[in-house]
Amino acid sequence: MPEAVAGLVLAAGSGLRFGMPKALARTGDGTPWITVACEALRGGGCGPVVVSLGDLAECALHLVPADVDPVVVRDHGTGLSASLRAGLLALTTTSAEVVVVTLVDLPEQSPDAVVRVLGARPGTATLRRATFDGRVGHPVVIGRDHWDPLLGHLAGDAGARSYLAARGATGVDCTDLGGGRDVDVAS
Repeated sequence: MPEAVAGLVLAAGSGLRFGMPKALARTGDGTPWITVACEALRGGGCGPVVVSLGDLAECALHLVPADVDPVVVRDHGTGLSASLRAGLLALTTTSAEVVVVTLVDLPEQSPDAVVRVLGARPGTATLRRATFDGRVGHPVVIGRDHWDPLLGHLAGDAGARSYLAARGATGVDCTDLGGGRDVDVAS
């Protein structure tokens, strides 16, 4: 399955509420959040993995694992959609049939959530997203049939949420796995 399933970590935000770009953040033991997100995707069966970087990308490049492709998002200031767009465009050159999208600011997300949301047989028409206590979250699985329509839909800071809702993305309960809370404020 790894050849057919790509991973995408959205890490291009400036982290205004957080106080710095979250791509530079680390866990309490010093592990970069980028590494945690990439390990969750890899451990869940994704390959290739891409990380979209924005503010201070040159400072975050050394945090990106060697087997992960960084994509610098020059228009990151236009919102979340720029990060998703850049990552999806980078993956169009691969043979991936689906992409698993996650955020860099989910340092407690596990590979188990990726496996669960992927399910047994993701295909090019797949649309799934994790839910936590009834709230939608990440990871999100987007089949390749949706990449072009989604690219045409993306604008500003909205991401894929409305696209997924309008097309009835399947919710997959991951509450018992934890890791669904994004970190918006530095502790």
